[in-house]
Amino acid sequence: MAFEFIASELAARRAASLLRQRQIIEQVDGRTLLVDGQPYLNFSSNDYLGMAHSDDLKLAAAQAAPDWAAGSGASPLVTGHSQAHAKLEAHLAEHLGRDRVLLFNSGFAANQALIQTLMSHGGHILADKLSHASMLDGALASKAKLQRFRHNDMRHLAGLLASAAGDKLVISEGVFSMDGDAAPLLEISALCQQHQAMLYIDDAHGFGVNGNLGLGAGSILEPAQLPLLMATFGKAIGTSGAFLAVSEDIYAYLVNFARHYIYSTAMSPLLAAITLTSLKLLQKQPWRREKLKENIQLFREKARQLALPLMDSQTAIQPLLIGDAQHSLTLCQKLKAQGIWVTAIRPPTVPQGSSRLRVTICASHTKADIQALLDALARGMGDDA
Repeated sequence: MAFEFIASELAARRAASLLRQRQIIEQVDGRTLLVDGQPYLNFSSNDYLGMAHSDDLKLAAAQAAPDWAAGSGASPLVTGHSQAHAKLEAHLAEHLGRDRVLLFNSGFAANQALIQTLMSHGGHILADKLSHASMLDGALASKAKLQRFRHNDMRHLAGLLASAAGDKLVISEGVFSMDGDAAPLLEISALCQQHQAMLYIDDAHGFGVNGNLGLGAGSILEPAQLPLLMATFGKAIGTSGAFLAVSEDIYAYLVNFARHYIYSTAMSPLLAAITLTSLKLLQKQPWRREKLKENIQLFREKARQLALPLMDSQTAIQPLLIGDAQHSLTLCQKLKAQGIWVTAIRPPTVPQGSSRLRVTICASHTKADIQALLDALARGMGDDA
């Protein structure tokens, strides 16, 4: 029988407590979600600043709808590049101090487009071991040699850079999506400049939250220090899609050679208009970043008092290291029974033996919400003591 591997691999995943399944979310706001008629406090959202469900953004969407189409109708190089896209790109380029910005439908597509296109003539890619799957897939699909350095280990990276030949691209993340820690941006940039390597940062989980005015890695490093920047709109910005911020030459090269860009329908003009409004609102609403910071500090302080297995993160991503995949699922179910939604993250998303509860803290959470989460965690983990 053909394709017998399908059933066997699914069975193996199921036996190892690693099988993934979707949930239908019936209703969601900035704090809660509804599944099978049951409400839960939501601690698994990347809507870090509470923008996606804010009244401000809903009003912006309603006001933009009469002016912009829901679909672009074509790829950017045909008739899909509208004034709404151009305004969003110009705003980002100006505030990030970059020559040019290109919009994509997802961070996955942007990462693959940049890496595959830029490294189409070979060379060397040096990737942080915990770089996102889309970055690693892009590297593997390129013609360059891929080597991975130990997570945030600058000594290891320096050694690899010293022996690398040809064009060199270093890839990492501003904030790592599963551990919640940050890349040492200044150190990694200095190494790249020393070894004539180009630095590429995926700032999906930092953009909107970190840096000056929430502009993330692009406001921490100058263009010469960080020539290649990607960030998404689907986290702190509250919409969806992504962008690359690059030099004039790389912009022109991508427009002409990046297959992910050339042969994809452009993102929705309506969505581009709403995203631009969200970016402007976040500049005027610094209280959202301040509230998020306060909530993170509150959670970490009380979690330490309860001796919960916190990982070393100062960001909205607050993983609790459990280790065993089945144990993580069991704890996840115990939390759901108490009205708390926290996702269990298991291999292959994270390494074997490092399954975890990936708690995400948002500005929309109240102190009472965070206390309810901590009480539920204490009860759930206390049952195992």
